[in-house]
Amino acid sequence: MSGDSATRRILDAFAAGPRRPLRILGASGQLGYGIPTPAFEAGLARSPDLIGCDMGSIDPGPYYLGSGNLATAPGQTRRDLRKVMAGALKLRIPLVIGTAGSAGAAPHLEQTLAMVREIARTEDWHFRLGVLAGDIDRQVACAAVRAGTVTGIDGMADLTEEEIGASTHLVGQMGMDAFRRAFEAGVDIVIAGRACDAAIFSTLPAMLGFPLGLAVHMAKIIECASLCCLPGGRDTILATLDDEGFELESMAPQRRATPLSVAAHSLYEQGDPYSIIEPEGRADLREARYEAIDERRTRVSGARWIAATEPSVKLEGARVVGERAILMAGAADPRFIAQHRDILPAVAKIVRDLVCEEAEEDYALRWRVYGVDGVTDAQPGAPLPAEVFLLIECIAPTLARAEEVARTMKQYLLHFGYAGRLSTGGNIAFPFTPPEVGMGTAYRFNVYHIMRTPEYASLFPLRVEVL
Repeated sequence: MSGDSATRRILDAFAAGPRRPLRILGASGQLGYGIPTPAFEAGLARSPDLIGCDMGSIDPGPYYLGSGNLATAPGQTRRDLRKVMAGALKLRIPLVIGTAGSAGAAPHLEQTLAMVREIARTEDWHFRLGVLAGDIDRQVACAAVRAGTVTGIDGMADLTEEEIGASTHLVGQMGMDAFRRAFEAGVDIVIAGRACDAAIFSTLPAMLGFPLGLAVHMAKIIECASLCCLPGGRDTILATLDDEGFELESMAPQRRATPLSVAAHSLYEQGDPYSIIEPEGRADLREARYEAIDERRTRVSGARWIAATEPSVKLEGARVVGERAILMAGAADPRFIAQHRDILPAVAKIVRDLVCEEAEEDYALRWRVYGVDGVTDAQPGAPLPAEVFLLIECIAPTLARAEEVARTMKQYLLHFGYAGRLSTGGNIAFPFTPPEVGMGTAYRFNVYHIMRTPEYASLFPLRVEVL
C-alpha cells in the first residue's frame, strides 16, 4: 500500500491510538446535478475523514444503461467533480465515487475518468486513482444461469442466456469487498462502476472495526445527502459514527434532520422496511432507534448486521427494443376529453390500416393522457379536467417507421369525427411545430436479477493509476 496515500493516512491514524468517532461527508445526492457550495464548504470545515458521492441510479430508466450516455450535463458534472476532488485533496482524505457516469457501465466509467484526468491536468493535481470496473463477464452470468443461481427481482422472468447476450451493457452492483481492495491498494480517489450506494460510505468504517450494522444504516441514509431532512434537499450532510450509533447533521442551516424524517428516509428504496440488503449481508433495522439531539440533529442506533451465507450481486442490463418517435398535443374540447378512450383507439386503427397496407404491423403505439390517466388511472366518476395533454409514443424497427406512424396519427387525430364535434379541424392543439419528435433508440430493462456466486471477489477488478 502506498505509504502517503489518503487511505493509508486515515487507516494509520485510526490504528495509532484510541479510536475516535469517524466523520463522513455525503457530498451530493447524485453527483452531476450540482453541489451547493455553502453547505459543502461548511462540511469541509468540520474536518471529515472521507468524502463520498453516489453518481448514479437506475431511476432515470433503461436508456442510460443501454446507450452508455450520461444522464447529467457534462459541464455540471465537471464542476461537481472538480469541487469534490479539490476538497478531498486539500484535506488529504479519501474521495469515493460510486456508479460513475449515471449507470456505471464501461462507457460511463470511462467518460467520468476522462473528466477526472482532464481536471487533474488542468489543475496540476497529482494523486493515486483507484478504478473499479462494474461490468459483469457474460460468460460468468451465463454459467450462473445454467447453475440455477440467478433469481428475478420484482416479478422479472427467469433470466436466459439469450437475454444476457442481448444486453448492450451488463453490470453488477459491487459491494464493500471491491472498495476494500481499493483502500488496501493505497489510493487517494476511488472511481467505481455500478456500485451499491451504501458501500461507498460503509467500507471504511468496516475496515476500521466500527459495527457494520450501524455503518450500513448510516451509509444508506447519507448517500442521498440531506434528503433525509426537513425540508429535504441535496445539500451536503455530515455523519459522525461511533461504536454505539451515529449522528446526522445537514450542512445547510435551513435543513433539520429529525427523528421522524430520518426514520422515514430509512425506508427509501427498500422493499422491506427493516432490512438493507447488501451483497455481503443485510442490516437489520428492527431495533433501530432515532433520537433528537437538538432541533437540527438526530442520533441513530440499534441496527445489527447479519452476514450472508453466500455473497450475491444484483445484475442490471438493458436491451434495444426499437426506435422511438413521439407526438405531443393538447386538447381543451370537453367532448374530446370525455370520449378520448374511444377516440384514440379508433384513430390508431385508421393509422394501422393506412401504414400497414404494404407492410406488417411492426410497431407499438401507446398514449398517455395527462390530466386524466397519464400518471395513474382516473377514479370512476372523477370530474373531467378543462384540458389534457396527449403524449403518443411509437416504437418501431426504424426511426423512419416510427415517425411515419406518429405523423399519420397526428393528421387523423386532428380531423377525427366524434359525437358532438363542433369543428372539422382543430380538435387538438400543438405546443410547437413539428409536434412529432424523433427520440432515437429505445431500451428496456431485460436483466434485473440477483446472482449468487462464489466468484464474488473476482467480479470487479481494480486498477490503479498514478496521475
